[in-house]
Amino acid sequence: MTMMSRTAKNTARPAPVAALHLGSGDPVLLLHGFMLSPHCWEEVARRMAANCEVYAPAFAGHWGGPEVEGWSLDVYALADQIENQLDELGWRTCHIAGNSLGGWVGLELARRGRARTLTAIAPAGGWTTPSLTAMRVGAKFASLIPFIQIGRLLGDLAISNPVVQQVSALLVSKHISAVPRRDLAALVAAALHCEVIVPMLLGSLRAPAMDDLGELTTPVRLLLAEYDRIIPNRVYATRYLRELPDSADRIVVHGVGHVPMLEAPDRIATLIAEHIYASRNHLRAV
Repeated sequence: MTMMSRTAKNTARPAPVAALHLGSGDPVLLLHGFMLSPHCWEEVARRMAANCEVYAPAFAGHWGGPEVEGWSLDVYALADQIENQLDELGWRTCHIAGNSLGGWVGLELARRGRARTLTAIAPAGGWTTPSLTAMRVGAKFASLIPFIQIGRLLGDLAISNPVVQQVSALLVSKHISAVPRRDLAALVAAALHCEVIVPMLLGSLRAPAMDDLGELTTPVRLLLAEYDRIIPNRVYATRYLRELPDSADRIVVHGVGHVPMLEAPDRIATLIAEHIYASRNHLRAV
């Protein structure tokens, strides 16, 4: 099993993590968002590990993940990476929970038959390609590039700076005070060490859009963050709300931002676990 050591977790200078892997029981895959890392899942993984075998890998080109060659990367290439890792684990299928980009990759893995259940948390990808909406999303992330470059020059000074941490947390959280200091440092470090910002933006504009969500047969739970500042629900969740099967749960998680695992790990772990066990009990009843 691989997980951050207690020493690494409590220092102001977080270390890269290729994957969190802990617990035993039902296999659960946790997928992080764009420019993030497995660190954002640590508290949820710890809570779920009592009953599940949890695996939270770093995406290619992200902090702790495999290196990427070339100038284009998309959701389908990331899904290929995760499929290979599932094969190495011996997981033909598993329960999947993904946040933002991770939710989008989780949907693609569900299409490939790898998901027993899917919990999509503030998922990205709810737009057509090319489209003005997709370009707006790309422009939003592209606007961060100058700040990322400055942060890289500052290195540890940026990662440990309380102001930088607070501003970064404001983008993804509603209640910044609920996010532990070590998680704020990891949040900044992950963004500064993401090597595929431009390749992902280019790849997302060029890659085919998602197929009709109504064709999904995997049990889906959609969790929308009430205070999502990255991809606000009123614009970016409409396709999910419209196209997901009627059987899919649609839940607004109140009082949280785009990455709710950071400020509300208990609630997110509970919502994922409820979906897993409800689907498992349904299959037993059938």
